[in-house]
Amino acid sequence: MNLLARLVLIAVSAYVLSGCATTPPQKQNNLCEIFEQEPGWYDHAYKSERRWGVPIAVQMAIVQRESSFRARVKPARTKLLGFIPWRRPSSASGYAQAQDPAWQEYLEMTGRSSWFTSRADMADALDFIGWYNYTSHRQLGIRRNDAYKLYLAYHEGRTGYERGSWRDKPKVRKTAREVAERSERYARQLPACEEKFRCSAWWKVWPFCR
Repeated sequence: MNLLARLVLIAVSAYVLSGCATTPPQKQNNLCEIFEQEPGWYDHAYKSERRWGVPIAVQMAIVQRESSFRARVKPARTKLLGFIPWRRPSSASGYAQAQDPAWQEYLEMTGRSSWFTSRADMADALDFIGWYNYTSHRQLGIRRNDAYKLYLAYHEGRTGYERGSWRDKPKVRKTAREVAERSERYARQLPACEEKFRCSAWWKVWPFCR
């Protein structure tokens, strides 16, 4: 293998592996500092934004709320008789806390393979979030930058949102407001560092940097 081929292989491997982080960012209130720790996440969020039209700030605010940027987190098990670990309350998993039915729908609608797609991979999680919110935009008429309504549909499901199930859930509405506020904060912070992350690495030449 010649030197050029080796360099290309290293670059591609680094790009793919950057979707999987082991340590959540310490400072989760600042999007620039999050991307400073995990610059590959910017690439994944940017790619999802270009594909689905959902802003980077909205995507990242949802990930922060759902998993605090932990790759393999799942809902805590319920306790049988108060102390015996029992079933989990839902099948939610990974960065986006995507549940099995929604994840399966995503795979089917996008033609992706379950063999090569993981909820514990940030690239896949962000693409899922972009897809889900794009679908909410198409089906429910929610603007793709309306983090408050998008999160309500994300949490309650599109059918639940349409029925208005969230109206009787003050905690869900409160959480949606927090997601919207974080999204607005992230959106204000991003311009200060976006150019750096868009074209920072040596291998980010066309078509990877644009």
